[in-house]
Amino acid sequence: MAAIEVSSLTKAYGNLQAVSSISFAVDEGQVFSLLGPNGAGKTTTIEILEGLREKDSGEVKVLGMDPWKDGASLHKRIGVIPQGFTFLPYITPREAIHYYASLFDVKVDADEILKRVILLDSASTHFDRLSGGQKQKVGLALALVNQPDFVFLDEPTTGLDPQARRAVWDVIRNLKREGISVMLTTHYLEEAEELADKVAIMNKGKIITAGTPGEIIVEHGSGEKVRMNGNQALAEYVRSNTGLDVAYSEGVVTVTLKKKEDTLTVLEAVGRSGQEWGNLTVRHDSLEDVFVRLVGSRISEEGQEGPAA
Repeated sequence: MAAIEVSSLTKAYGNLQAVSSISFAVDEGQVFSLLGPNGAGKTTTIEILEGLREKDSGEVKVLGMDPWKDGASLHKRIGVIPQGFTFLPYITPREAIHYYASLFDVKVDADEILKRVILLDSASTHFDRLSGGQKQKVGLALALVNQPDFVFLDEPTTGLDPQARRAVWDVIRNLKREGISVMLTTHYLEEAEELADKVAIMNKGKIITAGTPGEIIVEHGSGEKVRMNGNQALAEYVRSNTGLDVAYSEGVVTVTLKKKEDTLTVLEAVGRSGQEWGNLTVRHDSLEDVFVRLVGSRISEEGQEGPAA
């Protein structure tokens, strides 16, 4: 069943069409990642889904409810971590959970929630003394206070070091195992490729492609490539002896394969060339490679989407 259903969603700010007739669905228990450059329309879309902004037209259902009309009921069933999450400096994670529980008028086992987000060891540490990753885990913990069925995570690992980022990844995987649906926005494309069951890429208010990361890579990628360190002469030899597309740049030879068997053909040509070579790898495009090809740029970690996003 669908946790989110969006059909022909449209939102404009004056003459600017921020979201232009987009449609997608998020299944229950699924991690869904919405990607796009700044100004693509992600923030507006998420705010409409959370019931914070009214749509112009189209149909939107979150957990079977209209986010704008049924916001009071919906907010009891969703959790949200906003971009750049922060909290009171001298409150501890355990105290923060009890505070949020009082706002929702629910009873909670604070230590159990902290255990779920792998933060129990820091339950009594003041927020301002926590590391960046631990602070994000506090946000995750607070998003779980009302026992949500759906969690919105807006850039949950921005600014974290790789170790802290992967710790947050583990928490997101745990949420999925518990059957909680997740909407993830991120500027780390490898994060979406690693965590998301489905991905949608937005640009200029439209969804330009959607599917599993693997499906998107197959549909829009440039195929498998062999890369190795080498010189211009090696590149010319491989090109003339294999008939494959070969590129050379700054000491790297890249050969685009038409089929997997071409790997052996390339290796044989390299061996016969008599040229020096090394560090040979075979790889296919990543989700980031495809994103850059479709959008024309990488997602920037700097800056925020404005009101017309």
